[in-house]
Amino acid sequence: MKHIARKRFGQHFLTDGAIIDAIVDAISPQPGDAMVEIGPGLAALTQPLVERLGRLTVIELDRDLAVRLRAHAQLQVVESDVLKVDFTALASQLAVPRLRVVGNLPYNISTPILFHLLDHVNVVQDQHFMLQKEVIDRMVARPATSDYSRLSVMLQWRYAMDNVLFVPPESFDPPPRVDSAIVRMVPLSEPPAIDVARFSTMVQVAFSQRRKILRNTLGRWLEEQGFEGVFDLQRRAEEVPVSEYVGLIQTLRA
Repeated sequence: MKHIARKRFGQHFLTDGAIIDAIVDAISPQPGDAMVEIGPGLAALTQPLVERLGRLTVIELDRDLAVRLRAHAQLQVVESDVLKVDFTALASQLAVPRLRVVGNLPYNISTPILFHLLDHVNVVQDQHFMLQKEVIDRMVARPATSDYSRLSVMLQWRYAMDNVLFVPPESFDPPPRVDSAIVRMVPLSEPPAIDVARFSTMVQVAFSQRRKILRNTLGRWLEEQGFEGVFDLQRRAEEVPVSEYVGLIQTLRA
């Protein structure tokens, strides 16, 4: 019986064989890699991945799809909302120091998933995700561009990221109304030491009114934190490089 895509799960199933091959080549799975696939769906990526890996762990929320996936002996199926999955515990369960995480993420909750994984970045080797191209453009954006945003800063302080492949709507069934792409995310081997929760708050305040200069937003927050250092607040949030945000929060910590 054909599985009908469920809108509430944000399901768009990849069907283009050439695109699937290109994605698998970009991921470059090696035998024995501890890989976790989020949202395997109808196993378009799952099958070629497991053929190269030998074993694969998949996270699937849709009960009907989970039943189908359990028929594959080489798959370990975690039937759950990915936002409730403890990836640190999963790495421990699989007895590996690092996980390789891949998936065609539901576009309606892609940003929450990215932030959830950020909480478990210490057990991640790399991540390859299908996302809305517009989201990836923001993830990899450089300062002083229209795409540079809170998402850019919150991910770039911790990952090196590349947009590795464009995926058109006709590669899916049903086709989404947006262009898609594949992003590669590799955690930095020596990330800066920061208070992540405080950093997140600071960046959120900075971008809360991105058209205004920072004196009107971040300036007030810094005063509340007792900041007595020097920081150019005559700029907009999108003009400040990630390194300067990191340096500022480290100064506050001291």
